[in-house]
Amino acid sequence: MSVVAARFLGMEEHSDRLDVQVSVGDQMVLVRVAGEVDIATVAAFRSALWSAPARPVLQLEMSGLRLLSAAGVRTLLAAHLRVRACGGELVLVDPSPVVARVLRVSGLHRVMPILELTSPIEAARRPVVATTDLQLAA
Repeated sequence: MSVVAARFLGMEEHSDRLDVQVSVGDQMVLVRVAGEVDIATVAAFRSALWSAPARPVLQLEMSGLRLLSAAGVRTLLAAHLRVRACGGELVLVDPSPVVARVLRVSGLHRVMPILELTSPIEAARRPVVATTDLQLAA
């Protein structure tokens, strides 16, 4: 699966507290989010998820996310339901330890798949583009 190198206009959000980048492939959309998702930034986060083109898989790469508030959890659940209603799947990829704890405490780990890279060395070497290179988190 190839990821389109050029970013589409309107497919990137950036502020001092939140950075969202979207890459579109043939069968997948990869959304990389870094920073903080809280009441002040959740609108930009939601906008990026909602504006992503429809594909069978929407991967949300979360290794750079330092904070996920209740507003962010609600947005993730709404995005999961929205993608699923269109026949797709939202996959959370490599959440930071703080975010992984929020996902466990909120119960989202039971609702949607959470994938972790197989090793930190592999994470540094290559971008996340294929689910075959990932392992399901327990």
